[in-house]
Amino acid sequence: MPGLLRGVARTAVVAGTATAVSNRVSRRQAGRWAEQESARQDVEQQAAAPAPAAQSHADDMTAKIDQLRQLADLKAQGVLTEEEFAAQKRQLLV
Repeated sequence: MPGLLRGVARTAVVAGTATAVSNRVSRRQAGRWAEQESARQDVEQQAAAPAPAAQSHADDMTAKIDQLRQLADLKAQGVLTEEEFAAQKRQLLV
């Protein structure tokens, strides 16, 4: 009988250890998957970020074109000389 109890106890220890290891592996794997998902979402967010920047660039170009038109009007009215117009235009386009 003592041999049987020893065998049952050994089986219980092995089964408990196997369960603990299995649970630990599952938790670690779930953590890795969560990290990968988080990294994937970060990459997707970064890829989506340039779209607003492109819009801001378009708005900036529109503002520059408006300023160029105003400078051209001032030149046409005789307020600015050709040299002044060229200097202002160069500053604006840099």
